[in-house]
Amino acid sequence: MKEILEKYARLVIRTGVNLQKNQLLVINSPIECAAFARKIAAAAYESGARDVIVSWSDEKLAKIRFTMAPEEIFAEFPEWRKQLYVGYAREEAAFVSILASNPEIFKDVAPQRLAMVQQATGEALKEYRQRMMTNKNAWCVVSVPTTDWAKKVFPEDAPSLAVKKLWQAILQTIRVDETGDPVKQWEEHLAYLEKARVFMNEKKFKFLHYKNSLGTDLQIELPAKHIWASGAEYTDKRIRFVANMPTEEVYTLPKYDGVNGTVVSTKPLNYNGSLIEGIVLTFREGEVVDYKATKGQDMLRQLLSMDGGACRLGEVALVPDASPISQSGILFYNTLFDENASCHLAFGKAYPTCLENGENMNPEELDAAGVNESLIHEDFMIGSADLEITGTTADGRELPIFRKGNFVEFA
Repeated sequence: MKEILEKYARLVIRTGVNLQKNQLLVINSPIECAAFARKIAAAAYESGARDVIVSWSDEKLAKIRFTMAPEEIFAEFPEWRKQLYVGYAREEAAFVSILASNPEIFKDVAPQRLAMVQQATGEALKEYRQRMMTNKNAWCVVSVPTTDWAKKVFPEDAPSLAVKKLWQAILQTIRVDETGDPVKQWEEHLAYLEKARVFMNEKKFKFLHYKNSLGTDLQIELPAKHIWASGAEYTDKRIRFVANMPTEEVYTLPKYDGVNGTVVSTKPLNYNGSLIEGIVLTFREGEVVDYKATKGQDMLRQLLSMDGGACRLGEVALVPDASPISQSGILFYNTLFDENASCHLAFGKAYPTCLENGENMNPEELDAAGVNESLIHEDFMIGSADLEITGTTADGRELPIFRKGNFVEFA
């Protein structure tokens, strides 16, 4: 296991953020994942890092604070924490985030308190988030098991066995094993995703129409100069990085007022430490005009009312049902994995890099181009084994993109 963890850490540094000599690295890590954070730090120094800074989080302490602190404190964001992210981002640091949490740790916390924290964080870190979403800095999100998370994924197993099984599942999805070279395997995988990206960009679709037997019947208009992206991205210094490990998607942005119809979620959304399940949304001219959830309705309401852009879409992502994560049959209760098992959409902010020259546009220009703006960006899963997606080109031709949950043509 020691050797496998070191392979994983090197993969994060070399392929994930592609750390450059004398570059700074910032690691965001839960305290339960400290051992892996140290492995990443060691791999970073081996690759010539100037320094490694770790920002620790403790969700159990956060729950105590949410439960016992006075409510007004949640509208504040400490200046030192803002400077940690914004300051290092300005120094062109790379950022690695380890995403591993108990999916329901905050289920009994008042949604208003969670919303206040997210709003305060979004406002304080607006510059940092803008840099990440315009690829000014290399960044990568990864994960390792924690006991509470593993028990949720494998509730019938003893905690130690649940952790072991979750480790096996994660290592399979990120292509790390005892014998192979994960860096080489990722090069092959990124080449596959590149084929899908090229196919979608060549067709220059104006509309996407989604349908399945669950009730999804949704039409999404795409901006005239949209760009499909895939696993490999580039900073403005042309340094390649992979933002998510695992990744199985190609994605772009919708026109913020061009979404109409109904969409039904196919997996729970882990949002702010609570699960939202059975989501059904109705869109009109890009805005959610009706919604319901079988679980977490209040949390969904808080999400959609975060700001003016939260009830509109910022991302359209295609993931084949044949992806290894989907075929594993495991529900991870973790968006990093579940979004790579399923076609998904995202509430909130769009990636400006998915529009031609978007990373160089000001807010007014982005708005005029139909790019959604928000403090949040939250993915939710809509893919199914019978999902059909039909594209309509600018000249009115209809072409099948997905049939029976998978790509039709590009392969």
